[in-house]
Amino acid sequence: MKDYKIMLLCAGGMSTSILMKKLEKYAKENELGLSIEAVGLSSTSYISEAKKFDVILMGPQVSYRLDEVKQATGKPVEAINPTDYALGNAKNIFDLADKLLKTI
Repeated sequence: MKDYKIMLLCAGGMSTSILMKKLEKYAKENELGLSIEAVGLSSTSYISEAKKFDVILMGPQVSYRLDEVKQATGKPVEAINPTDYALGNAKNIFDLADKLLKTI
């Protein structure tokens, strides 16, 4: 079983919590281990929270802060494709996580 430790970052953590539910469902259906949390960029607490995760996926609405998050956390970070984010395309989002995990 493959294990994923993913932090989802968005403006306030609300829209990513919807996406998180879809990712949890996909992981369960595909027998993937998943530790996931939706966190908002509105405070700097995401920096200390990042230690618990292998990769950080950002909502497209905050992708302009990608470099800042990479520097602050030292983790592999990528923005989720806007279409995948809007549709909750879990397969493509897990593929993105896989790509980032290969960089560790």
